[in-house]
Amino acid sequence: MSFYYDPITSFDRLFGDAFAAQVCVRASAPSTGDRHGTSQRDSYRPRLDLYESKDTNTVTAVFELPGLTSDGVAIDVHQNRLTVSGEAAAPDSTEEEKSFVVCERRAGKFSRALQLPFGTKPEDVKAKMENGILTITFPKTSPEQEAKRIAIQ
Repeated sequence: MSFYYDPITSFDRLFGDAFAAQVCVRASAPSTGDRHGTSQRDSYRPRLDLYESKDTNTVTAVFELPGLTSDGVAIDVHQNRLTVSGEAAAPDSTEEEKSFVVCERRAGKFSRALQLPFGTKPEDVKAKMENGILTITFPKTSPEQEAKRIAIQ
């Protein structure tokens, strides 16, 4: 099983994290667009760890979704793509109440998609959420996909 690595995303995150502490986009402030035409306050990509277990033949995706509950997150499987989406609300405050020096928390809509192994059934995907950490587990390969040795007669 292989997962697609997008180096542009890592490069964007490097610069986004470096400059996020210097610029805080408030809901009342005009949004600053990125190279995809979306604003920083309108969308973001939650952090993701992805690992596999050869012992249990599973892949586990762990998403950081601080401040969210399971009601605020949607998980969909369509054409072998698992999509996690939702929206993190901005904290309620007025400009007079807080004068930010550093603003690193993100708010807005998010969506992450993972390619599932061919033949993965939606009922094989298991998810649980605890303290803002979403853990999704699915089989690495199905029994139908495992290599079978053919005896030569």
